[in-house]
Amino acid sequence: MLVLLSFVLKKETTFYERRASKILSIIVSFFSSTFVTKWKEFFSQKDLSVPPSFHSRVISCASMEVLQAYLLWRQTECHTSNLYNTCLWKLVFSGKSEKEAKEILKGTQKQEKNELLFQQFGINYKDLPQIFRQGSCAIKIKVEDIVKYRENGTPVKRPRKKAVIVHSENIATKGFWNNYSCLTEELGLLAEGINKIKPEYLRSFQFESKLMLSTWIVVRIDGCHFHRFCEDNGFQKPNDEQALNLMNSCAVSLLEMFKDIIFAYGVSDEYSFVLKKESLLYQRRSSEIVSAIVSLFTAMYAMKWKEFFPEKDFKEPPYFDGRSVCYPSSEILRDYLAWRQVDCHINNQYNTCFWLLVKSGKSRTEAQSSLKGTQTQEKNELLTQFGIDYNALPIMFRMGSSVFQDKDELTGNDKVVVEHCNIIDTCFWKEHPRILNEEEPLLTILRPHSNKMLRLS
Repeated sequence: MLVLLSFVLKKETTFYERRASKILSIIVSFFSSTFVTKWKEFFSQKDLSVPPSFHSRVISCASMEVLQAYLLWRQTECHTSNLYNTCLWKLVFSGKSEKEAKEILKGTQKQEKNELLFQQFGINYKDLPQIFRQGSCAIKIKVEDIVKYRENGTPVKRPRKKAVIVHSENIATKGFWNNYSCLTEELGLLAEGINKIKPEYLRSFQFESKLMLSTWIVVRIDGCHFHRFCEDNGFQKPNDEQALNLMNSCAVSLLEMFKDIIFAYGVSDEYSFVLKKESLLYQRRSSEIVSAIVSLFTAMYAMKWKEFFPEKDFKEPPYFDGRSVCYPSSEILRDYLAWRQVDCHINNQYNTCFWLLVKSGKSRTEAQSSLKGTQTQEKNELLTQFGIDYNALPIMFRMGSSVFQDKDELTGNDKVVVEHCNIIDTCFWKEHPRILNEEEPLLTILRPHSNKMLRLS
């Protein structure tokens, strides 16, 4: 089954400052997470065996007329596809092979398909459920909601917005639009109904940015509102080993499913995925690469949750944002990874000190004030006051996690491994030259404290 959804944001939206990568990755990630979370509500007898994955892209509709034409196009495609598939599977269930069924339907028009359904199977296509023929439309409507009760017991009601699902024969008409004030108020008025659409015209608004050839592609995903997510789910401070292992397990799954990902580095609620230089994954279309990776990672996170937290149900679906950047050389790519590992050390050392101070009785504000302007040596001295040798803390906390393909010493076969090691040291890359497929590993000493602009912006 092909799932297609379009989410319309109002014209003046400043959602994530209108950054396309943020918008598409957050929406597809939250949808993937919610899909997994709600699965049992609709398929109580079935386990979700394969993680769902969705692609997304941003389409800019320059005017209400273009939006109207776009909506009509999508609903027309729904009808066309459903009519064809209804005929196809009725023929298959009647004994035809899929190839024979396709041959029968080849070149048939709408009327011919309707006649086939009625004459051979006694089906009036218009009697089929609206959700199949017309798709679904989610709309926010205003409802009166009880927010509290007065002392005498009378309710206090206030208007709020609630999402509802509706089905209509034509959502791209003025009549449908005018029935829902939220549409006209937030999106604008539609013109009179249109009958003809030109898909090629609408496709011209689908800008597809392709990433530069022969460069390393790095897709970095970050947890959205993860401070709140950690608080809600009682993660240990400053590091929750099980939460980190869950992130690592999801990263392993991605390397197993996407063979073009040759290395990944993760810390806290972020992961950087490196695609090989010659990758042609999704024809190097940025939106497809980012959305597919962030969608699958999110779905895996939700599906694997119980493996790592069997006693907990997360309160809100976890979700991530993503972005992609190209790096032209191995040296710059390694500098990027070195920057992330240095950042891991800096953040972990600070957080270790911060939470020790909080647990010792200081307020969060006091702990921040105590650490303001302190250097590495000062933080290490503070830790020794609590009887802690920073270098003796688990290496995963201090150096993050590296995920890559390696040889299994027993079988000689390739397998995805998770290691906690110093990727700043060139010795790591000398020992694993095949990660970046280098004939002669670069001997350049990385400069993690250089002023190179390595940020994913």
